[in-house]
Amino acid sequence: MTGNRNDTRSVVKERELKHAPEKVWRALTQKHLMEDWLMKSDFKPEVGHRFDLEANWGKVSCEVLTVEPPKCLSYTWAAHGLESVVTWTLTETATGTYLKMEQSGFGPNQGQAFHGAKAGWEQILDNLEKVVADLEIEDVQ
Repeated sequence: MTGNRNDTRSVVKERELKHAPEKVWRALTQKHLMEDWLMKSDFKPEVGHRFDLEANWGKVSCEVLTVEPPKCLSYTWAAHGLESVVTWTLTETATGTYLKMEQSGFGPNQGQAFHGAKAGWEQILDNLEKVVADLEIEDVQ
């Protein structure tokens, strides 16, 4: 018997960024910027595009599911037996962007992956904030 969707858990991280959604979107979708905060990849913001994220610990296989600039980006995230979906939601605020990242699909027997993701995404979001802040210096393309 397979578990139903209610058996899964999600990691949710939220941040208030003092940058416009367009700037945050650039960091989320331009592969040379993604390398600075996430991993090396052959990402393209096109629905159906399959790409790999590569790190020293291995590879993550992904497929783009949603591209709604500059509001929503989602892709599958498959690695080490985990089949999940990462969704980025950007909401413009008076002072910048409210950013929400959700990785959903952790099964009941994937506690180690779940707790690892909770810690890992915190560090990744710290890196993302730095990349977006550095974009402040450049002209928006």
